[in-house]
Amino acid sequence: MTGRRLSSLLAYVTTAATGASLLTGCGVLPGATGGSREPVTVMTWAPDQTRATNMPGMPAMAQAYARWVNANGGIDGHELRVLTCNEQNTNAGASACARRAVHEGAVAVVGSYSQFGRAFMAPLEAAGIPYIGGYGISEDEFTSSLSYPVNGGQASLIAGHGMQLAANCRKVSLVRPDTIAGDKLPDLLNSGLRKASHSGAIDIPAVEDAAEYTASADKARTKAGAEEGCVTAVLGERTQTFFDSFRRLPGERNGSDGKSGDGDTVRISSVLGSVGQPLIDRSGGAHSPFEGAFVTGWYPDADNKAWEPMKQVIKEHAFVDNRVDPADAGVQTTWIAYTVLKQVIESLDSDSVSSLRISHALDQGTKIDTGGLTPPLRWRYDDLLGARDFPRIVNHDVTFQVVRQGKLVAQKPGFVDVGETVLTSP
Repeated sequence: MTGRRLSSLLAYVTTAATGASLLTGCGVLPGATGGSREPVTVMTWAPDQTRATNMPGMPAMAQAYARWVNANGGIDGHELRVLTCNEQNTNAGASACARRAVHEGAVAVVGSYSQFGRAFMAPLEAAGIPYIGGYGISEDEFTSSLSYPVNGGQASLIAGHGMQLAANCRKVSLVRPDTIAGDKLPDLLNSGLRKASHSGAIDIPAVEDAAEYTASADKARTKAGAEEGCVTAVLGERTQTFFDSFRRLPGERNGSDGKSGDGDTVRISSVLGSVGQPLIDRSGGAHSPFEGAFVTGWYPDADNKAWEPMKQVIKEHAFVDNRVDPADAGVQTTWIAYTVLKQVIESLDSDSVSSLRISHALDQGTKIDTGGLTPPLRWRYDDLLGARDFPRIVNHDVTFQVVRQGKLVAQKPGFVDVGETVLTSP
């Protein structure tokens, strides 16, 4: 190992300990047993400390996962080295993280978040590096042959949310980002609504990183109407800002049943990632504005016993890291993505692991068991949904949830398959 490389490793370990760097963890983690097999280096990136959506729990979960597997002999004898990177919610940041992954010899990018798929997939594709279990926010995650999504992305969430709302709402207002990614949401929501002969949602584009949303909130409430109307907001981290503006509207007094006062029966709703248990807890729990809200998710609710292995790892290896919340959708997605990585490396049973071998094993049909958090995952050609804009979807199940007494709980048990709805969306 060269002096330059050793210095880099020491620098990474030092910055991981202080938490002051945007890139951490390229080194032997405490408790690693080592072995004769080559170490495996991967990267996890996510935006942090930006004005839009932030996902610091994803790289933090990746580091906790590495500490856990290395304390138990690594993955099939391979020490797992995790690089992390702040994607900064920009094209340049996403591209820079991808180039770092290439430069540092990562064999995969795992459990990451970025809406700038075009910026990060091009460098990864040029180097043949697979993208495993991205959050599902960018279109490229569902078109690139080197992407292996573990959920159905925004497409499945929004289409499924339309199905959930169709049975409960006479009119629906959709407040969504005025971005290229946001432009796709109305058609997806309407595909679910129209499955139940609903007329479709009123589309209300809004600035993605606004400081307040009074005008959008007022328009959404007015258009939804007072008779079984629903206002759904899908604005990522700014969803809380939107509903703060919504509940401050004149005459809007949110009640404990998720309906507003003064006879107004407008219900609120969203999807996991824009509204989740951490947000509900921060905004008052059972007294939050989200009480009674409808929420569509990818995975079982956070109290489901299938999450117990993840919670145990967090308890043992991330108990002092408040970025790692087991109810956070980003943390959950990262856990599932690293489950994929672990099982595919174990399937290789080899002293060396390369990006080519990982992607080849996944393409050839390595089957991943996530312990009930998703259906069994496999990425053969026959397993792909083949939707026009989202051909790489293999998991098109969602869950219908509702906020009751401050907790996200299942509105109906089990998964709902929305594959046909996504296929028929415009």
